[in-house]
Amino acid sequence: MEQWLVGVDLGGTTVKLAFVSIYGEIICKWEIPTDKSENGKYITTHIAKAIDEKLRELDESKERLIGIGIGAPGPVNMATGDIYEAVNLGWKNFPLKNRLEVETGLPVVVDNDANIAAIGEMWKGAGDGAKNLILVTLGTGVGGGIIVNGQIVHGTNGAGGEIGHITSIPEGGAPCNCGKTGCLETIASATGIARIATERLQQTDEPSRLRHVWNEAGAVTAKDVFDAVKENDALAQQIVDEVTFHLGLALAHLANGLNPEKIVIGGGVSKAGDVLAQAVAHHFKRFAFPRVAEAAEIVIATLGNDAGVIGGAWLVKTNMA
Repeated sequence: MEQWLVGVDLGGTTVKLAFVSIYGEIICKWEIPTDKSENGKYITTHIAKAIDEKLRELDESKERLIGIGIGAPGPVNMATGDIYEAVNLGWKNFPLKNRLEVETGLPVVVDNDANIAAIGEMWKGAGDGAKNLILVTLGTGVGGGIIVNGQIVHGTNGAGGEIGHITSIPEGGAPCNCGKTGCLETIASATGIARIATERLQQTDEPSRLRHVWNEAGAVTAKDVFDAVKENDALAQQIVDEVTFHLGLALAHLANGLNPEKIVIGGGVSKAGDVLAQAVAHHFKRFAFPRVAEAAEIVIATLGNDAGVIGGAWLVKTNMA
């Protein structure tokens, strides 16, 4: 009987789950809503029930499952599998590994959600097997996963790869949820791009397709900005240039220390595709050490929402299989 890996990607709105073969092929994937009530105390029970129900539906037994690899938002204590803090879920020092093992009767390995997405892209996605890779995810926030010699960089206390909190604006930057100001997350996230676009529209009378959107909808999104760039909208191009300047600069600083083969851009904002990748690469090349710039290819993530569950499966494969 072929054994399966279970990948779980725990997000603020949904929990994505998948049964994955040991070769990284998704056999079955589905999602459930994240129940954040009472500080997220029911999340592990719901994951256990979801796995049992899916096995019943497929008429499969639990013996098929080797174990569970789960990614959670927030720094992880790698020794215990506890989550130090996941603000979006209401967790503080939450014993995720122990809880989920008790609920499911399966061995569990835990890592950060951006880290498992980086592993997924390395194994089956845009990383294309590259052993030295930086993944930056641009969504509601900016996450990151750094892989060196095929291993995720966790750091001393689980906070390795916090790319979103590199300071981009040292003085007078926008406040960040982490408590600092001027973080890359306040600029290059979907939220940051929308904020910058709104500020530009308030500061200038320049005609722009974005002004039309703003007047109609009362708000501008990151998608609106990139759509306008594709129509050669001058104001939108200025906004994207500002955002990718900061992203290219931060990635160049990181790359100068790490000398990666691939820099993968993921998250919702990465749907902008080549427009984004080329603009980031332009600024990156200005600021990276020439030999570092020569080695690093900037690419758009290819796995989309599957990166996390595939990365979770890889954790099981390398730790248990």
